[in-house]
Amino acid sequence: MSADERPWASVPGGLAAAFALLLAAQIALHGLRAPALQAAQRDLPPAPRAETLRLAAFGEDAAVARIAMLYLQSFDLGGGGTTPYQKLDYGRLVAWLSAILDTDPRSSYPLFSAARVYAENPDPAKSRLALDFVYRQYLKSPNTRWPWLAHAALIAKHRLRDLPLARRYAAAIDRYTTDPSVPSWARQMEIFILEDMNELEAAKIMLGGLLASGRVTDPAEAKFLRERLEQLEDRLRERSRP
Repeated sequence: MSADERPWASVPGGLAAAFALLLAAQIALHGLRAPALQAAQRDLPPAPRAETLRLAAFGEDAAVARIAMLYLQSFDLGGGGTTPYQKLDYGRLVAWLSAILDTDPRSSYPLFSAARVYAENPDPAKSRLALDFVYRQYLKSPNTRWPWLAHAALIAKHRLRDLPLARRYAAAIDRYTTDPSVPSWARQMEIFILEDMNELEAAKIMLGGLLASGRVTDPAEAKFLRERLEQLEDRLRERSRP
């Protein structure tokens, strides 16, 4: 190091952060901008690896993840010649969301976008890709990511009308979340989906087990669930009559 050079550690924190953000944007987006900005070709380019984004971030992982999300969203604005998100290559889209979330695992933005935006695609195959992304990422951190899987279950039930898929997501919430602050409605989704599937016996067993477990401590909620259990039992008796 010459007399005119200063060690990186001596650079003020604010200046270093600003430099890191600029350099991160340059490295992360260079080479991706050209194919995206061609007038005749607006397809989403292949996703970078999370390692590349983290290397470009110089410790500012959250910042470079936000930059990458802004870049990704430039393809779903639907104006100025950009490609509406319904037409995107969802394989590439999911790869982008995965890389961004791996870069900043604390961010909820990629999961929010997948569950509340990209899963709303009228193409069922593309919607399923977005929902599967939410499910796989939920398994990595159930106690923080359950809200997005709960929404995925609702999409599967009401938009796709795929009750087995909705049950799979709802069952995962009940099975893998351990935080007591997770609301009871989220844990009970599987019971009511089973009822919608006309799997009354299975719903009755789960609901009875829930009440017997002592996990339901709110009197009003317990009363509501007991009434639902009685309704299930009535429906089962009605079904068994000749």
